[in-house]
Amino acid sequence: MKGQSFFILGLIFALIIAVLAVINNDPVQFNYVFGSQKWPLILIILTTAVFGGVVAASLSFVKIVQLRGQVKQKNKRIAELEEEIKQHKPVEPAVEEEPNQPATRTERAQL
Repeated sequence: MKGQSFFILGLIFALIIAVLAVINNDPVQFNYVFGSQKWPLILIILTTAVFGGVVAASLSFVKIVQLRGQVKQKNKRIAELEEEIKQHKPVEPAVEEEPNQPATRTERAQL
């Protein structure tokens, strides 16, 4: 369900960007580090949207790789602990002594 909602939100966002890009198709001055150029605004909007998507996907991929590594480490540790548990002998439960209670009449008679 979560994946579907993200997909729908992504489609809505893409639709908004497409509408804005089609409406704003006038050439504009685009300044970058080494110079400037007149480009259609639609091209600038779509390029920045794609670039933002690539950056977000790259950061998500890095996080996924980190989390997978953590899962592998945790699973390895769990396997080690389970093996350690199997190697231990079962501990016999200790016999608990009853708390000191006053002797009953039959116990007093036996004494």
